[in-house]
Amino acid sequence: MLAAGPLQAAQGERVRARDLGVAPGIFATGTHNAITDVAGVRVGQVSLIEGESVRTGVTAILPHAGNAYRSRVPAAVHVGNGYGKFVGLSQVNELGELETPIVLTCTLCVWKAADAMAEWMLAKPEMASVRSLNALVGETNDGGLNDIRARPVSAAAVRQALESASDGPVAEGSVGAGTGTEMFGWKGGIGTSSRKLPDSLGGWTVGVLVQGNYGGVLQVAGAPVGQALNQYAFQHAVAATDAGKGLADDSGDGSIIIVIATDAPLSDRNLRRLASRGMMGLGRTGSSASNGSGDYILAFSTNESVRRAFDAPRHSTTELANESMSAVFQAGVDAVEEAIYNALFMATTVSGNGITVEAIDLQRVRQVLRRHGINPQP
Repeated sequence: MLAAGPLQAAQGERVRARDLGVAPGIFATGTHNAITDVAGVRVGQVSLIEGESVRTGVTAILPHAGNAYRSRVPAAVHVGNGYGKFVGLSQVNELGELETPIVLTCTLCVWKAADAMAEWMLAKPEMASVRSLNALVGETNDGGLNDIRARPVSAAAVRQALESASDGPVAEGSVGAGTGTEMFGWKGGIGTSSRKLPDSLGGWTVGVLVQGNYGGVLQVAGAPVGQALNQYAFQHAVAATDAGKGLADDSGDGSIIIVIATDAPLSDRNLRRLASRGMMGLGRTGSSASNGSGDYILAFSTNESVRRAFDAPRHSTTELANESMSAVFQAGVDAVEEAIYNALFMATTVSGNGITVEAIDLQRVRQVLRRHGINPQP
């Protein structure tokens, strides 16, 4: 079954972080508290749910409404820990720009997704003379809930995600590329958030979307939720009383893809700096970027003043100065943290491939937060 993002299963009692009283940082959110609050950015999602074993999908992020190859946006990727497959990464960092949308999917489907996106773009009439294309595709490994060796993502699913992309609210949780992912031992997924800077700081918007599939020792707004709920990395080793008696342990492995968009006019150099700050938001949630975790952060700017025509012999741009970057950094860190919480809190319990991964119990999360001075909504 191909299910577009807005058709995801009813969330029941699932709520976003702000409904639990968790609102990182000091800046206001954008209208939808989503990456699509950055004007022009669109998101399309397809969930693949087939039989008892396929639980995966595709999430596509389009930087603007035009042709991404002909009107390129500056971009950069920061690698927090490189245990992953990110097709197209090296050219992005070499040239400092995107020339395709961004597609997220499962580990063994990245090459199929890249091929499908290349076909989709090359079929456009204005691309008739193009002989090189850097398709950008990231992944996390959903091989627990999903029969990943079947490589179930099809070209049709990728095309549907790209062609259905829209602005406005973004479906979160067990949807799209987050259909089969896990976080901290609970169900993970897609999450998003945004920040709008005050006019005195430029009025820029920073939006984030994450594909969460990693572990560690969960913290929410500083509260030790993972420990309080007795589910965290290395807990068996910590609890073992005699050497050699520790059980097989969760080491916090997994991956996360973080995409940061902004309308601030940034060069690829400052976008690399912005991307690197994404690790701070990730760290706030309890990740240690474990050995087996692929932690990648991509940042791009949609501002017209820094766009790059594909055939321009020169570029004339006006970019934000270094001295004006601090507020953008702060907005990015806070939005990353909240997007991750949204991915976890909005995810629903999913069964597939012979296992069930439960959604985190939000009532128990509320209780832990209250004990640590955070007053979530009832």
